[in-house]
Amino acid sequence: MEKLQLIAMVQAYSGIGIGLMIGLGMLGACLGVGIMCSRFLEAAARQPELTDALQGKVFLLLGLIDASFIIGVGLALWFATANPLLGKLV
Repeated sequence: MEKLQLIAMVQAYSGIGIGLMIGLGMLGACLGVGIMCSRFLEAAARQPELTDALQGKVFLLLGLIDASFIIGVGLALWFATANPLLGKLV
């Protein structure tokens, strides 16, 4: 294969990988947040006196779930702009 074809294939497969990283990360984060918040509301409805104690933990976990998705987006942007796999071909 020619060098240009190899570069084009690496970029095409990187684009597919980037889409999967962002798409599946978003899906997992949204499902995690939705399930966690629904369980928090169930717990608050059953025992209202624990709402204040659980609320801080819920916000901490929301931040951690969102942080993992943002790290995935950062890695995807890194592959989109400065693909380390192209360095092996050039």
